[in-house]
Amino acid sequence: MHAAAVLLLATLDLTGYAAARGGSEDLDAHAHLGVDYAPVQWLMLHASGTEDGLIEAHATVRKEFGLDDVQLRAGQFFLPTSRENRDDNWASPYTIGFSSINAWIGEEVRPIGVDLQYRHITSGGHTLAGGVTAFRGNDTMGTLLAWRGWPHGDRLSALGETVRLPDLDTLSRDGPFGKQRDAGTQPFGSDLDGHTGWSARLRYGPVQYTYVDNAGDRALYGDQYSWETRFHLIGASFGNDDRLSASAEWMLGETYMGIGDPFVEAGFSSAYLLLSQKVGRNRFSARYELFSVTEEDHSAAENNSESGRAWTLTWLCDVTQHLRAGAEFLQVAGHRSAVDLTEHTWTVEARWKF
Repeated sequence: MHAAAVLLLATLDLTGYAAARGGSEDLDAHAHLGVDYAPVQWLMLHASGTEDGLIEAHATVRKEFGLDDVQLRAGQFFLPTSRENRDDNWASPYTIGFSSINAWIGEEVRPIGVDLQYRHITSGGHTLAGGVTAFRGNDTMGTLLAWRGWPHGDRLSALGETVRLPDLDTLSRDGPFGKQRDAGTQPFGSDLDGHTGWSARLRYGPVQYTYVDNAGDRALYGDQYSWETRFHLIGASFGNDDRLSASAEWMLGETYMGIGDPFVEAGFSSAYLLLSQKVGRNRFSARYELFSVTEEDHSAAENNSESGRAWTLTWLCDVTQHLRAGAEFLQVAGHRSAVDLTEHTWTVEARWKF
């Protein structure tokens, strides 16, 4: 049995950009607890959560056949796509905040279903793997991205949690989408439309391609809309995490909501390159990313198109086996509609893990 806990202690100077995206300008402290339990060699049970609720809960069955293995996973889980969120509890060993791609995945993309994976190690030592996923309970995927834009941070939405939406005229009581719940959107919860989403991925060596389609039917269900969202994601990582490593991901997708008039239609894309150097107990990382949302419905309501770029510079230090300290600088430059997104933030952190 293995347990891991992370405690984030301090955050400084989170200015207007982060606050507008759901961040905080105050000292932030929270815990993320994860537990793994293997009652037998071929079965692993995992659960993790924060003070906001459950983040993951799944059972994994794995069977090895020489150089091959087959894995079946059921429950709520992150798809194995991220090239940066590779630490316990889907944290990053390289930076404090995530790239826009993985910050959005942490908020709105987490299947509730089953995943089947087959992996083969070639005679040359390369990994060849493929996987398919069927899921439900992720019908609102795309809501935050279309109405608010790409996030930056490390926030993970919990099962059943409601995340607030920006104050848009279209979401007001008299607006065209006034029936959307006032409290915000629920990224993960009971299924709305009865449709089964799916995902497929293929990996060879350090490169992986993933396709995700939540198969939403775009209708209003009670006080929430079901969004039809699909995207392609390509990721790769090279090097050695104990010395110099490089990681990159590129996402391209589209999201739709509503049938007839009014409706929402938007394309989105983001990409990043992350370089990280380990020197003794210290790690230095630099990440550059581009992100955009392109409004395609051409409605008379607000224009939610956005484009921008971001630089992240991070220093992390393993003070002890259980304590990590760090500092991070984030510079964001871009526009969303008539709003200037240009901002910078400083974050300092102490993280305790056992």
